Amino acid sequence: MRFVLGILTALAVLLGVPGIASAAPRDVHVVTYDAGRSAEFRQAVDQGAQIWNDSVKNVRFEPANGGSADVVVLADDGWPRTQPDDLGKGTVWMGREAVNEGHDVTRIAAHELGHILGLPDHRTGDCAELMSGASAGPSCKNAKPNAQEIAQVEQNFAGGARLQPRLVREVALR
Repeated sequence: MRFVLGILTALAVLLGVPGIASAAPRDVHVVTYDAGRSAEFRQAVDQGAQIWNDSVKNVRFEPANGGSADVVVLADDGWPRTQPDDLGKGTVWMGREAVNEGHDVTRIAAHELGHILGLPDHRTGDCAELMSGASAGPSCKNAKPNAQEIAQVEQNFAGGARLQPRLVREVALR
C-alpha cells in the first residue's frame, strides 16, 4: 500500500496537481546534539535548539538518542565558547562566568549554536543581532536570529559550506 501511495504521489507531483508539490519532503540536514553534560543549562540548550528549528528550514537540531552526537554541549565555570569542527559539528561550552554577569542563558545557548551553524561573532552591540553576543550587554534577552543570520545559515547548509576547526571565544566585556 505504501508503495502504491508513493507512486501516486510522485505521479501527482510530476503532473503538477495543486497542493501535492508543496507536500514533498524538503532536504533537511539534521544536527544531533548531546546536552547530557550541560548541567543546569540543559533547558536553555534545548530552547536554543528549538529557536533555530523554528527559524530555519533546511537544518534541524535533534537530541541524540545514544551513540555519538554531532554537537556535544558541556558546562564549565569559564566564559561560553564553541569549537566548531565543521558545519553542524563541534563542542559548545556553556560557561557560568557570563551567566554570573547576568547574561541570558537561552541567548547564550542560541548564540553558541549559531557558531555550530557557521555564523561568526558580529560584535555590534545590537541586541537584535543574536551573533552580537555579549557586546549587546547583559540586559539583552533576545535569543532569536535576525533575517540576515537566518539567511546565512540557510545558505551555509544549502551550499554545503565547510568550516575550519577553530575555537570561538566571546570576549568578556568589563
